[in-house]
Amino acid sequence: MEAKLGPRRVLVLLFVLASALQLMTQTPAGFDLVITNGHIIDGTGSPWYSGDLGIRDGKVTAIGNLSASPRKRTIDTAGKVVAPGFIDMLGQSEYTILVDPRLPSKIFQGITTEITGEGNSIAPLNDAIIQSDRSDYEHYHITPDWRNFRQYFARLEKQGMGINLASYVGATQVRRMVLGDDNRQPTPQQLDQMKSLVGDAMKDGTVGVSAALEYAPAPFAKTEELIALAAEGGKFGGIYSTHMRNESDSVLDAIDEALRIGREAHVPVEIWHLKVAGKNNWGRMPEVVAKINAARASGTDVTADTYAYTAWFNDFSAFIPPWAHDGGTAKLVERLKDPATREHIRKDMLTPSRDWDNEWQEIPGPEAVMIGVVQNPKLLPLQGMRLSEIAKLWGKDPIDTLFDFLIKDPSAGVAVFGMSQPDVTLALQQPWVSIDNDSSGTSPEGILGQEHPHPRAYGTFPRVLRKYVREERVLTLEDAIRKMSALPAQRLRLTDRGVLKAGLWADIVIFDPATIRDLATFDNPNQLSEGMEYVLVNGIPVIDHAKMTGALPGKVLRGEGYAPDRYVQ
Repeated sequence: MEAKLGPRRVLVLLFVLASALQLMTQTPAGFDLVITNGHIIDGTGSPWYSGDLGIRDGKVTAIGNLSASPRKRTIDTAGKVVAPGFIDMLGQSEYTILVDPRLPSKIFQGITTEITGEGNSIAPLNDAIIQSDRSDYEHYHITPDWRNFRQYFARLEKQGMGINLASYVGATQVRRMVLGDDNRQPTPQQLDQMKSLVGDAMKDGTVGVSAALEYAPAPFAKTEELIALAAEGGKFGGIYSTHMRNESDSVLDAIDEALRIGREAHVPVEIWHLKVAGKNNWGRMPEVVAKINAARASGTDVTADTYAYTAWFNDFSAFIPPWAHDGGTAKLVERLKDPATREHIRKDMLTPSRDWDNEWQEIPGPEAVMIGVVQNPKLLPLQGMRLSEIAKLWGKDPIDTLFDFLIKDPSAGVAVFGMSQPDVTLALQQPWVSIDNDSSGTSPEGILGQEHPHPRAYGTFPRVLRKYVREERVLTLEDAIRKMSALPAQRLRLTDRGVLKAGLWADIVIFDPATIRDLATFDNPNQLSEGMEYVLVNGIPVIDHAKMTGALPGKVLRGEGYAPDRYVQ
């Protein structure tokens, strides 16, 4: 005889099966990795707490007591700090990540995500820009085989990378695409072309529009042009980030312009590498802080970041007034070779002015300028020397030395000692200021190891933890980590990173706050920081037992406007 199940028995059986299925789905599976015995500083600014972190498929899936949970690997931190991976608010690695995708200088600082694209972004590109910038590509032995961000991001994903990376589209870049390097204003039709390029870049995944208004041809752009481009980015959820038009005598006016752009474009504003530059402005940071606090109190969404050194690093050619850059690098070199024009440039440099960021007026003297990265191999022996030393070596006055150096290498970069420590510290302490490296990822080895960068390239984040937290105690450890993680993630709307929380990507650093330190100096910058015992990017160690693994688990992080199905030409 067949046994028959009545309706009641069927319902009971179905209930039992459903309960078993629910129990199975609620029971955690084994973890790929469990981090135990850590002092968890979650990035929010809250005090540390004890606990274990379970990681599976690249994400934090559980926090608590996981001692009984199965796992493939355990990292026992022995009471060290476990924190979110650090986010570099301005990183500059778009070229060098193609040279050494591991980016050792970044990961040994605990940087797991970089935001890049300062004014001159990596895309869009056309043949004229490639020809104009060919020395950059040749310097790094790179073939620019992309024309838009979608193609560039695809190249990154194909090769792999050691950290996550996001990019702005540069206002300078779209200007160059339409107007070249000339000092002229766009027609309404040309401005529409520029806005269209911004829209395309936002659909390709950029996170906003950026401007670097000190570097030609950016100074030729009027405020209204920047408002139009920032507003276009805002349609796709982007923000506006800026190296302001002036960071010295007219710094308050420059902040006003940035605030106006944000207000009229209806986008948040990020002020890059906040500073008051120049000996005549030392002590003015309280004015800057007060202006930004007032703007925030009135409802303007403005924040800033800093690298917390007293020297900046920029193009050597930034010492030359903007008008002399009209038409691009070749035209600049022609003018420097012409005696009459050269004398005109000298006169402008020696004349105080609020109309442009005159760095010659900001430095104490030529000893405050250190030659950094050069592209002319004949000048490599001069890397790390001061302009005053080279002037003596060449038997020329410092300004003529500067001119002749630029003729030989118009793309050189320099460190400029032009800020005061109290101003730097005050900026760093503001609750709305995060941390940036403002340097490309580099390495002591290979092509990159031949350069002489600012020490911030290797040391910014550990230096903040050593100098400003451990030694000077002007920041708490929890707040410093917030400035390196949750605060920048909030600004960039990276809702799945920046905090240690179940469900978010496992970008994680483990270090001893009593020993972490930077080693890079201005005289000897190519030294990796020490103290990062483990650095995880998307759950994969790129630093393991304080050694680089060579893993490339980074991802391209795309903005809110990303259109994944957009046709790639």
